Amino acid sequence: MSAAAPMLAAAQRPNLLVIYTDDQGIGDVGCYGHPEVKTPNLDRLAASGARFTNWYSNSPVCSPSRGSLMTGKYPENHGMLDVLTSTAKFNTPGLKQGETTLVGELKRAGYRTGHFGKWHIGSAAHSRPRAVGFDEFIGFYSGWTDYYSHLYYTLGRGQSEIVHDMWRNEDEIWNDNKYQTELLGEEASAFIQRQSSAQPFYLNLWFGAPHYPMIAPEKYMARFPKSMDRDRRLHLAMVAAVDDFVGMTLAALKKKGLLENTVVFFQSDNGATQETRADHAGRPYRGGSNAPFRGWKEGLFEGGVRMPALMSWPGKIQAGKVVDGVGMAMDVLPTFLTMAGLTVPAGIDGRDQGEMILRNGKSAHEAVHWLYRNSRAVRKGAWKLIENPPLYPEDPLGQPKEKLWLSNLDQDPGEKKNWAAEAPAVFEQMKQILPIKR
Repeated sequence: MSAAAPMLAAAQRPNLLVIYTDDQGIGDVGCYGHPEVKTPNLDRLAASGARFTNWYSNSPVCSPSRGSLMTGKYPENHGMLDVLTSTAKFNTPGLKQGETTLVGELKRAGYRTGHFGKWHIGSAAHSRPRAVGFDEFIGFYSGWTDYYSHLYYTLGRGQSEIVHDMWRNEDEIWNDNKYQTELLGEEASAFIQRQSSAQPFYLNLWFGAPHYPMIAPEKYMARFPKSMDRDRRLHLAMVAAVDDFVGMTLAALKKKGLLENTVVFFQSDNGATQETRADHAGRPYRGGSNAPFRGWKEGLFEGGVRMPALMSWPGKIQAGKVVDGVGMAMDVLPTFLTMAGLTVPAGIDGRDQGEMILRNGKSAHEAVHWLYRNSRAVRKGAWKLIENPPLYPEDPLGQPKEKLWLSNLDQDPGEKKNWAAEAPAVFEQMKQILPIKR
């Protein structure tokens, strides 16, 4: 746990902004070495602060990942181990009643709070954004919605439901034909315009893109050549729309004179997907990219959990900094609270990463782990061990046959080979620190 934070007056506390995307791989951001991706605003955010090269989601799917960011806990400790069900009854429990959350801690400290976008960590009354501490909420509870009708629908899975899912606080709102990404970006910018430097704010801007269904207006499609793979072109158009509204949000901060005292954190919730529902021809989807890492969403190879992540705090975080230490989504809670001069609550798993981010120190973690369905994994230093490595519809490296897969991420970041036979002592040590199955 971090050392005691310095006490700050309310007006001195930084504003805190979390920008989250959905199913965006590390190969879907230009500043990670992918020039075909057009993300000038994310690239500028990286140039103004830190770009993380070993930052992880706590899960290869969305609900557990988002729950970890909000609670500072591993999924097995906050209780959301997999994707939460989306239904027309909006009664799915997620965040537990009375759970410690980032928004709850900041709200008690006098922060103005807003959540704009996808939620998917509980639609039951006690789990909703307003119930856990957000003053303002505009967005949707489900795992996704259509980008124009804002409908969530399940068809052909033994049950069929079509439900409208867009809300302002507790009231359903109807903005049909308003592109979801633009709606959320505009509302978040309007929230910033309503703020005052006398009271700090905490804002979540959690885009639904580039998650299925794959939809983008022509003005974003036109930025990419028609010769590009159809699905890749559409995916990057959706990412470009997100990037535009990241730019709008940063511009709103600057216009209000709040940018210099705002910590901006960006992360995707999990890696790009291979789900056939996202592909225009029903094949394993190839529109998103986790390059240079192996694997996709729903698996514990690096492609499923190693995320694009950026953090900017002008004058505090060195511009253009590259942070190679290991961090996780659950670290946002203690790191943000410490930056705000607040006490980090007991009972969380995340660690304050201020030394790593602000002072060129080491990661606060000795080891990190994952539990997902029948797989579990642990990383310590350069070594990572996966039990039951994921099997994907298409894997250029073939399907792993071994039950235990040891990776050396320094020498083989693409996890192309199993190092168990070459490093038997490490293999035995790593087996001993695999997380206990729940």
